Amino acid sequence: MNSPNRTFLLAGIALVSFTCTGFIAQAQDQAPAAVVQQPGQQQTVQDNGSVVKVPPTPEKPDPLKRRLSDREERERVKNTRAELKGEYKKWLDEDVRWIITDEEAKAFKSLSNDEERDQFIEQFWLRRNPNPDSPDNEYKDEHYARIAYANEHFAAGKPGWMTDRGHIYIAYGKPDSIDSHPSGGSYDRPMEEGGGNTSTFPFEVWHYRYLAGIGDNIDIEFVDTCMCGDYHATIDRSEKDALKHVPGAGLTQYEEEGQAKKADRFSGGGLEQLGNGPLASSQQSKQFDRLDTFAKLFAPPPIKFADLDQFLASEKILTGPPFLFDVRTDYVKLTNETVMVPVTLEIRNGDITYTTKDGDSKGVVNILGRVSTMTHRVVQTFEDTVTVETPSDLLQRTKNNQSVYWKALPLPPGRYKVEIAIKDVNNPDHVGVWRRSVDVPKYDDDRLASSSLILASSMERVPTKDVGAGNFVIGNTKVIPRVPATISTPVVFHRGQNLNFWMQVYNLGINDSKKNDATIEYQVLDLATNKQILDMSELASKMNPNADQVTLEKSMPLASLDPGRYQVTIKVNDGVTKQAIAQSAPFIVEQ
Repeated sequence: MNSPNRTFLLAGIALVSFTCTGFIAQAQDQAPAAVVQQPGQQQTVQDNGSVVKVPPTPEKPDPLKRRLSDREERERVKNTRAELKGEYKKWLDEDVRWIITDEEAKAFKSLSNDEERDQFIEQFWLRRNPNPDSPDNEYKDEHYARIAYANEHFAAGKPGWMTDRGHIYIAYGKPDSIDSHPSGGSYDRPMEEGGGNTSTFPFEVWHYRYLAGIGDNIDIEFVDTCMCGDYHATIDRSEKDALKHVPGAGLTQYEEEGQAKKADRFSGGGLEQLGNGPLASSQQSKQFDRLDTFAKLFAPPPIKFADLDQFLASEKILTGPPFLFDVRTDYVKLTNETVMVPVTLEIRNGDITYTTKDGDSKGVVNILGRVSTMTHRVVQTFEDTVTVETPSDLLQRTKNNQSVYWKALPLPPGRYKVEIAIKDVNNPDHVGVWRRSVDVPKYDDDRLASSSLILASSMERVPTKDVGAGNFVIGNTKVIPRVPATISTPVVFHRGQNLNFWMQVYNLGINDSKKNDATIEYQVLDLATNKQILDMSELASKMNPNADQVTLEKSMPLASLDPGRYQVTIKVNDGVTKQAIAQSAPFIVEQ
């Protein structure tokens, strides 16, 4: 469970101007008059006893403070750009070329001296440091390690960072898997490429399970058509076919069977020249999807809420009252390599600004979330708008209620940084930010484990068509979690409500009879008296006897409990593997 972390930073650069005043001393044989003068005042000249009054000398404008003309400003910008050379030009054009934003690059180019550039570079890495309190910057170290790796492994007559493989590696990190054919040669096409056998140039296919702003299961194909080691990214999978332009060679399955001609490959005008095959029509319908994916790979992902994204990136100070909200994260196993991380936001309706029209009051909240690795590589983003509507005459009564937003994020095991920003659309200065690191667990096959223990406001079965899909749906159950105010604050229920709790158990042992043999114990403890309010057990074999995974769903009326602090505990004892686990969660019962 998570707690709000509302730390707002303000970074600035102080510019100090120094004005130097020069003094000129002039020697003369005689000094007929003594002159005493202050700029802007009348001066008095004393000469042989007579007094002469002279009009005051006007104060001259400081040339350093006057506004530059358009021509002078253009000249200043031109000179500034000319100064960007050496290590600063290398830093911008090479070191951070694939990770710096357009706004940052523009700001860096506008700086006028090396001191400002040094400060900019320092802040550039500091903003990306996953642990600002540490003297080491993991993100910076990882970034330069990627450049070094790209230069060592992908160089081809030019530095590795300049190649397409180097670009992708630096921007997105190591792929989850690589299908490499470094020598090309004989190749049996898969059916989606037309089938049949051909000979290829060297090529590689990089697979990413997920790329933020692009999608799931992304394949990027690189082909070395020059046979010189310079692999370039391609959208046309036929480009690796070394026999594509050789008549009668490297035929697809349909071409071998006489159902198509090889010349037809070059008359369709599509993005790919794969030729006709069993799946040709379905592949043609996906060409625009492939073009869209390819464009996104080499361009920054679009941001719907650019103001919130800028707020997260700059960590600027709030100009209005903070928009407070609470967040919790949970963990549910999908596969050995992927964990679903439900993120639940709770916003108090009374904190939202409403507009009233035709008897209805409406509040609108924009939500932007970003998940990044500890090396600052963004792996997930989500953007959404939450609308709260109520009749105007009921608005004051409903302001004590809460609105809940839920987003399920599939993530591989590991440590991540989660950042969420929200904005009150009807009050643009009303912005809130939440930042926290999360550790997504790894579920090993030989270890008894469980999901998070979720205490829920409500829990109900969903129709068959909604199983595994929709907001708050986990498997075949809709679970709306209660969100605590802080990590040390229990969730709160009222005596008229039910205590709903949900948990999954993984990797139960299976005996020789192909059945599990585990005991599930449920306990509710009064923390004030240390007295057991509930103590019951059941067998996993009674719920799902042949499965190594079971889902525990229980509801308990709270009407019989006195107001106070309690704790629910679920214990699992596996009779086959002799392993045991337990999960506990505190809660408060109010009148």
